[in-house]
Amino acid sequence: MTGACDRRRGRKCPGRRSGIKGGGVSGVTQPTYARARPRFCAGARGPASCLPRRAARRKDPGVKFARGSPVLRQYTRRGQHNKNSSICFVSLDRMPTEVLLNIFSYLDAVSLLCIGCVSRRFYHLASDNLIWIKIYSAAFSPKRSHWKVNSVEETATSVSLLSVDDKEVGYWKKEYITKQISYVKEALAQIVKPVNSYTGLPVKIKEALRVFGLHFAIILREKSGKEHIMQHVDLSFNDTSATVVWYDKNWPHLAKLSTLDLCGVTPVFADRYKTFDPYGPRWLSLIAKYDLSHLSKAAMIGCDRLVRVFCLNPGLLVGLWQKDDGLAFVMANLHFHRLVERSTLGSTTLPYVPPPHHSPFVDDSPDYGLQGYQLHIDMHGGGTFYLCSTLYTLFSSKECIENGYAKFMVINLNNNREHLPLIGKVGLTWRTTIFDGFIESCSFMDLTLLEEYRKPFWCVSSPVYLRSVAYPSDGPHFLGHTYCVDYMDAEGGVRVELVWIEETEEFFIVSLVLYLSVAKINHWFGTKY
Repeated sequence: MTGACDRRRGRKCPGRRSGIKGGGVSGVTQPTYARARPRFCAGARGPASCLPRRAARRKDPGVKFARGSPVLRQYTRRGQHNKNSSICFVSLDRMPTEVLLNIFSYLDAVSLLCIGCVSRRFYHLASDNLIWIKIYSAAFSPKRSHWKVNSVEETATSVSLLSVDDKEVGYWKKEYITKQISYVKEALAQIVKPVNSYTGLPVKIKEALRVFGLHFAIILREKSGKEHIMQHVDLSFNDTSATVVWYDKNWPHLAKLSTLDLCGVTPVFADRYKTFDPYGPRWLSLIAKYDLSHLSKAAMIGCDRLVRVFCLNPGLLVGLWQKDDGLAFVMANLHFHRLVERSTLGSTTLPYVPPPHHSPFVDDSPDYGLQGYQLHIDMHGGGTFYLCSTLYTLFSSKECIENGYAKFMVINLNNNREHLPLIGKVGLTWRTTIFDGFIESCSFMDLTLLEEYRKPFWCVSSPVYLRSVAYPSDGPHFLGHTYCVDYMDAEGGVRVELVWIEETEEFFIVSLVLYLSVAKINHWFGTKY
């Protein structure tokens, strides 16, 4: 009876028999084979791979799996507690140097640069000259000819025997990156060589930006020195410019910011078939630097019920929320003239400086003045175009020079045949993650002035706004309200006068006067006006 009772009690209380069947009770002595089990996992491919082979052959009541999940939630070996079971992980950092170098030898250049950011040891190992010699030889192997060319491995081995020992660690990595950057710059220079005779600008700007993955970023710098790098959200192309937009839900507060840097971002390893990786290896080229303390009422050019917009030259538009003066969006209008050079050939602190101009112009008769100029003008706002026109045979005589500027009469107020209409409702379309809107009487204006040799002489892309005036500066009065657009910088300026025609509900440009700096003219042509 005692045995039967014990058997019945054993069935009702499995914990009493855990020392034999498993289940585990504190204070019960475990078998010797359970305590002596070594804790290691060889060739583990996941949590379940640490199970003994006996558990894999039969279903043990101590093993519980979640339905549909490969994760092992609990495993209790016979006579062993759950708290004593453990999964061992192998750390890469503890591997021998020879093993890590062998693993790194199978990685590509991008992966090596990324893994070098993990630790100092990984940076040192990922800069191994022998690894980078193979990558260098594969990327820049000599061109094939009728002579026999060695394989990549043979070339790398022959070069490595001569160069590994006498070069510091990382030498071939620097050589590879330097040559890769030079290759990208040379390829970009070849793409932008063909010029459009209509605008005088490169034809394949869009292709260059797309093929080589050129992007644009702004660096918001706080007064404390902290930086926020924002990649552009939208990029659209116009006839002679590109419009870039940034917006985000978590902008830093304007009161904390001091400056804004506009930079071009070029991937070191350009690949047209891969999407842009903002965290991949790349270099920055400063295009323009702006002081955000200049966002005053004098710089405001328009508003609607949600935002106010401010203009910062050259070509930047900053939108602030009406409610709390926080940053809503940033828009930059970048002229195509030398855009690729400005986006790639500068540094993070200094913008690109164009080479000095050497003109074949010889001014034998200064009284002749400036002849044969050509102006291309565009006006657009948020994807809508209001004006696209080219004006030829512009000239300015010596008598038109006053106050340091040469005056070009592009559209005459008294000549009705020269007046140009603006198509559509003039305004600027903006949007953010949540809101969008339309600011009336604001737009972007692109000016491309070609000199008599059809070379770009003065190029401008800037936000402008239509300011109401009483009447035109001179000439006849029109049956409509008059507006004007003014722009001026160190190299030139423009004044546009428009009339709103109520009957047709459209603007007409009735006057356009261009001003060029005499100092720029003399520097460009070597004259003495």
